[in-house]
Amino acid sequence: MEKIDYSKRSFAYYPTQAIVTAKYEGGAWGKPEISADFNLNIHSFAGVLHYAPACFEGLKAFRGVDGTVRMFRPDENAKRLMNSAEYLDMAYPSEEMFIEMCAMCVRANWDCIPPYESGASLYLRPVLFGINPQLGIRNSDDVAFVVMSSPVGTYSGAQALKPGTAVLSRNYDRAATYGSGRFKLGANYAQSLHAYNLAHKMGYRELLFLDTATHSQIEEFGSSNFFAIKGGTYVTPDSCSILPSITNKSLRTIAADMGLKVETRRIPVEELAEMDEANSCGTAVVITPLCSIDDKPALESSEITRTYRFGDPNECGPVSRKLYNTMIGIQKGLLPDRYGWCMVVDKK
Repeated sequence: MEKIDYSKRSFAYYPTQAIVTAKYEGGAWGKPEISADFNLNIHSFAGVLHYAPACFEGLKAFRGVDGTVRMFRPDENAKRLMNSAEYLDMAYPSEEMFIEMCAMCVRANWDCIPPYESGASLYLRPVLFGINPQLGIRNSDDVAFVVMSSPVGTYSGAQALKPGTAVLSRNYDRAATYGSGRFKLGANYAQSLHAYNLAHKMGYRELLFLDTATHSQIEEFGSSNFFAIKGGTYVTPDSCSILPSITNKSLRTIAADMGLKVETRRIPVEELAEMDEANSCGTAVVITPLCSIDDKPALESSEITRTYRFGDPNECGPVSRKLYNTMIGIQKGLLPDRYGWCMVVDKK
C-alpha cells in the first residue's frame, strides 16, 4: 500500500473503502448494509432535491497512541441528529442504531484510519435525507441514513493552531433569530456559502456572523462556534440560532476543570476589544485561533471600521493551546478519558 503523507492533507474528501446505508420506508427501518458503491440511487422527485429535507453530523475516529481506535462522543452526535430530524419532521435512527452504523463504517474502513503518528483522523459524516418522490411542499415520509468517512488532516492543514484572520458579516446572515440555526441542516450551510466565498477571496480564514435582529451580538462562524478567553473566563455566545457544538460543550467542561470560569451569554461586538484570545471551534478544527477580526460596514467594502486584535499574531494563545492539547490528548489516548467521552471500536 502506498504510504500517505498526511501532513499534506487538509479537511477534504479522500477515498475510502465502503459506506453504510439504511432506509426508512413504509414506517420501518431496514437493516443497515455495507456497500463499496459510493453512488446513491435516488428518485428524481426525491424531496431532498427539491425542498432540502436533510441534516447531517460530523465526528471523528482516532487511532490512539496505544493503537486503540476511539470514536469521540458519538452519543452526542446521535442526539443532535435526532433534534435536527425532529425539526424537519422526518424519521431518524435511534441512538443505538446511529452509533452502531458509525462503528460499522469505522470497521469497514479500518485500513483507512490514519496512524497515530500522522496526527490525522478518520472523519465520519452521517447524513439523513428525504427520498420519497414528492412534489408538494411537505416533509419526507421515507428517508435514507448514510454514514461515510474520509481520512483527513486538520481543517487548516499545515496552518493548524496558527492564528488566522476573520471578518464580521454585517450584511449577510447565517440563520434567522427564530429559524433553523440551532439544527445541523444542510440548508444552513448553503445559505452561508456566498458570503464565505467573498471572505475567503479577501484573504480571511473565517467569517463571523452576528445576530439577525440587531447585528450587534456575536453568534458563530459559518463552519463552527466562537469562544474567547477573557482574563480567567471562557466566554461563548448564547443564542437560539447557534448550533450547539459538541466540541464547544467539551471545551467548556475542560475549561471548568482547569479552573476557568465559564460564561455562556450574549456577547456584544464591542466586547471583542476586551478579549485576550479568540477562536473558532468545531469537530473539524477543534480550535482555530484568531489574531484579528475586522469589522466592516459591508463584507464587500474595502473600508474597515475597526480591527480587534488578540495576543501574539504568530502564536496560539496559552489558554487555548492548553484546552486544545487536553482535548486532543483525550481523543488520542494520551490522557485519561475521565469524562467517558470516547467509545472504543474493535476491528472484529
